[in-house]
Amino acid sequence: MTRRLAEVAKKVGVSEATVSRVLNGKPGVSEPTRQAVLSALDVLGYERPTQLRGERARLVGLVLPELQNPIFPAFAEVIGGALAQLGLTPVLCTQTRGGVSEADYVTLLLQQQVSGVVFAGGLYAQADAPHDHYRQLAERNIPVVLVNAAIEHLGFPGVSCDDAVAVEQSWRHLASLGHERIGLVLGPGDHVPSARKLAAARAVGHVPDEFVARAMFSIEGGHAAAARLIDRGVTGFICASDPLALGVVRAARRKGLDVPSRISVVGYDDSALMNCTEPPLTTVRQPIEAMGKAVVELLNAQISGGSVAAQELLFEPELVVRGSTAQAPRE
Repeated sequence: MTRRLAEVAKKVGVSEATVSRVLNGKPGVSEPTRQAVLSALDVLGYERPTQLRGERARLVGLVLPELQNPIFPAFAEVIGGALAQLGLTPVLCTQTRGGVSEADYVTLLLQQQVSGVVFAGGLYAQADAPHDHYRQLAERNIPVVLVNAAIEHLGFPGVSCDDAVAVEQSWRHLASLGHERIGLVLGPGDHVPSARKLAAARAVGHVPDEFVARAMFSIEGGHAAAARLIDRGVTGFICASDPLALGVVRAARRKGLDVPSRISVVGYDDSALMNCTEPPLTTVRQPIEAMGKAVVELLNAQISGGSVAAQELLFEPELVVRGSTAQAPRE
């Protein structure tokens, strides 16, 4: 008990006596300090006293599918900073292959009595994935916000970058450069944002099935997918992520084709260091700062007891033209 008091007091920056008063429900402690002590208990993994367990912790789960793609740490930084300004502590939950699953994280977060959960990429974007853990959150009335396109009927508010606008910008850019054989490198077939991108491409141009390749979201996935499309004569590539686009660049080079004089590539996200690649990557920028702040506003409104519609807020992306796109090669 003495060790627990000391650890919590050090974490919050108060005396052990103050921590003891909070744990025993004694008066004489301000509400902000009281909440800080309770949050410290949760963060340090200590159980709250029985009389305090009915209160939700000032913790918010931030569930990410990975950290290798720089877009996810970028979202975490913006969302985590905005949560901290409201006195909420983000708990980062990152999935690893063969490690803790998204459903397992939800179970752990519920045990910690979190105030809410933000999912920035996850199984909600895959139609064929299991979704029972989302229903569990809904049944317990836990505030939730989803980042980027989700399957229908989950019943949570979301904040998304407009996939259709992103593809329209990319397609028109490549078409203006004279590219007629434009292909898409997308995520798995049940991935909702990828499905939106494909629908948008077919609304603005001709996209035969043989010009569409599916891949896991990685450089290696992009490389394998692009190799097939290059052999089919594609000269302009629209990719569903920056790592996929970097894989396309690598595939072109392995085939002895220069980027951008022979193959043009457009990424998606404008994640960190894309202006430092060789060549610098033309990509579509997600407005991470604005999206992250909107996520926290929606979550905080729910935590505060407000009514938030289960609708999707769409944010407009921006095409950033760099060095990976150029005039189409002459036959």
